[in-house]
Amino acid sequence: MIALRPRRVDWLIGTTVLASLLTVWLMITGLDALLQFLRQLGHVGKNGFTLADAALYVLVTFPRRLYENFGYATVIGGLLGLGSLAGSGELTALRAAGMSQLRIAASAAGVVALLIVGVVILGETAAPWGDQKAQAMQLRQRTSGLGMAGSTGLWARDGRRVINAKTSLLKQVNGHNQVELADVRVFTFSDDGQLTRFDWAQSAQHDGRQWTLSQVRSTTLDDKGTHTTQVPSMPWDARLNPRVLEQSLVQPQYLPMRDLRRNMNYLEANGQSPGVYAVAFWTRALYPLNVLVLVLCAMPFAFGSLRSGGLGKRIFIGILIAIAWYFLQQALINFGTVYGVPPLLANLLPATVLAVAAWVYFRRHR
Repeated sequence: MIALRPRRVDWLIGTTVLASLLTVWLMITGLDALLQFLRQLGHVGKNGFTLADAALYVLVTFPRRLYENFGYATVIGGLLGLGSLAGSGELTALRAAGMSQLRIAASAAGVVALLIVGVVILGETAAPWGDQKAQAMQLRQRTSGLGMAGSTGLWARDGRRVINAKTSLLKQVNGHNQVELADVRVFTFSDDGQLTRFDWAQSAQHDGRQWTLSQVRSTTLDDKGTHTTQVPSMPWDARLNPRVLEQSLVQPQYLPMRDLRRNMNYLEANGQSPGVYAVAFWTRALYPLNVLVLVLCAMPFAFGSLRSGGLGKRIFIGILIAIAWYFLQQALINFGTVYGVPPLLANLLPATVLAVAAWVYFRRHR
């Protein structure tokens, strides 16, 4: 059994791993942010996009980069932290004193468990907020007729019409992404600025040729009063570019869980598959479990005799396995999506396999 009360040796392992983890985390995220800044420099001067806008774009997306890179940093930082203890002989002394590999790995994972609480909060608050700001900046750069206004959704000007969609959804149809607008409001004005028509639609879809409004309620205003009609669907001659809308949407993996759940409920209520939103939701929900299990499974690569000269090799192999695991995990999730495996099971299965592998290893190497 592993004692839950931390001892002095746990503080030694924890502080060493923490220092390495934070260093690696900031280095990886800083390099990622620098590369993004260099990419944004290519847009400077287009549609009023300035150098300050490029810097602001990188700044508001920095929380999301911290969230995304945390998993890589925990594995690499944890291995380097234990590697430094091995280099000073302390890890060997701990093993000689009877401390099991599982206990050492658990001490390192405990630091990760504490940090991951803050990382999850970051991923549900500052990271989605920053991505929405960044997407709004990109949207203004691509066109002056579209805009995002926080909780009020998408706004667009189309001639004498002003269009508002409370929710923009990304769907997969026949393997291709497709944008669907939900809770659509269309305000039509006369030349002198008077409101002449108001249309509300439950949704709007683009079939590749034109837009179609579904469950439409139209109200016209004239000298005789207001007149309301309802139709199940009608063609819509809006000049909204679906490709621009698709690029302007915040990707599902960047949305907070509450927004993912809301979009899932909307799609399910309308008899549609939640698709990418369900996958993103369970990926976010199981994120702490995946990180902790991966850290425990990577720690064995830090153990071994220094006299064999294999420590650096073990750390290098552990890093490669950790990176390969993330790509494999995404492949398994995508495989499950294609073949109709429930998103919860598709996301839980990789972590379960990894947890079983860790349990078998630590049972054999006490």
